[in-house]
Amino acid sequence: MTIDRGVESARRALRVAFGVVPFLAGLDKFFNLLADWPRYLSPAAEAILPVTGQTFMYFAGVVEMVVGLAILTRWTVIGSYVAAAWLVAIAVNLVASRNFLDVAVRDLVMATAAYTLARLTEASESSRALAAVPIEANADRTRLGRVA
Repeated sequence: MTIDRGVESARRALRVAFGVVPFLAGLDKFFNLLADWPRYLSPAAEAILPVTGQTFMYFAGVVEMVVGLAILTRWTVIGSYVAAAWLVAIAVNLVASRNFLDVAVRDLVMATAAYTLARLTEASESSRALAAVPIEANADRTRLGRVA
């Protein structure tokens, strides 16, 4: 296996994981089968919300499902960046609650993986676009790059 194939297979695995898992976790915000999701809200966050914790979780569920679908479709990069930011926000909330610190650490690791997916996808799309440029045009760009 070449490094390019290995990196691409890792990128695809991350894409599937970050597409399916947020979608299913978001869907579960409406059923609370995997967890009692409102328990994960810090008291400080709950105090400033204009809605109940469960209502906020419905909103969070919709966001997570949209992000999951974005990652699985042509919006992988933006969806991955949103997932990374979302996971950092969740970790901050968990640290503020002084509960579920293990989950906060896990979410920070997942945020790093989501960021990695975004960067790998950008690199993959860039290399595919460069490969589509005719050889003559590619040679011209190389000469231009040396002059500039």
